[in-house]
Amino acid sequence: MAIFLTKESKVIVQGMTGATGMKHTKLMLGDGTNIVGGVNPRKAGTTVDFDGTSVPVFGSVAEAMKETGADVSVLFVPPAFAKAAVVEAIDAEIPLAVVITEGIAVHDSAAFYAYAVEKGGKTRIIGPNCPGLITPGQSNAGIIPGDITKPGKIGLVSKSGTLTYQMMYELRDIGFSSAVGIGGDPVIGTTHIDCLKAFEADPETELIVMIGEIGGDAEERAADFIKANVTKPVVGYVAGFTAPEGKTMGHAGAIVSGSSGTAQAKKEALEAAGVQVGKTPTETAKLARAILAG
Repeated sequence: MAIFLTKESKVIVQGMTGATGMKHTKLMLGDGTNIVGGVNPRKAGTTVDFDGTSVPVFGSVAEAMKETGADVSVLFVPPAFAKAAVVEAIDAEIPLAVVITEGIAVHDSAAFYAYAVEKGGKTRIIGPNCPGLITPGQSNAGIIPGDITKPGKIGLVSKSGTLTYQMMYELRDIGFSSAVGIGGDPVIGTTHIDCLKAFEADPETELIVMIGEIGGDAEERAADFIKANVTKPVVGYVAGFTAPEGKTMGHAGAIVSGSSGTAQAKKEALEAAGVQVGKTPTETAKLARAILAG
């Protein structure tokens, strides 16, 4: 099974004709993703060839959806134009918009997330500043390497792109139902809790790995949700135990002030909810392996 993305998903790429969009469209196609179109108003009506696969370019998300039945958009749009591109996807009511772009102004992210809510929440946003999501063996929407794992029974939700890849590789022999990189910005569309809820409901997911990092209180809120609603085993990892107080580390959202947002506070909250928390990604993978081995 899978959450949010399956082999039936019809994917379009906003910004497909740019250098980054071209590179990752080719990789996504190689992973079996059903990419049905790109969006670029200046190149509407043209096609792009990817190793023998011809992908049409449309003038808008709405046109692409009308012509292809697309239900997922992956956005490789520069930060200055990202807000307009996401708003266009929301206006077209595409069910899933995966915003890969890094460096979007927090004000813009807050604006398009609020707009999605105002429009009735018909479009789920993943990101921004994220690697996207993958259902191994079925579909890949984003920049997660498709060859580092296989289909399996672990669900993964992570703030960090790099740690997403490491955890998938560490547990590659067991495999994943889906892996979702939600992004590390202060304002994101899909949260740990959204993914935990979906993995809890997915009959093929037997164990959930949750990767957090310093800053904010998302992990503490996820711990409360796990305690009240999740029956499956959860293992966790929190990046940033050695981060100095008051300094932004890596991600825009990873800033600690006082005891709020520290790795230790998050670890304690998760452990109080019954989550086993590893000190390193490798230790976290070992915990997951031990639980599944029974």
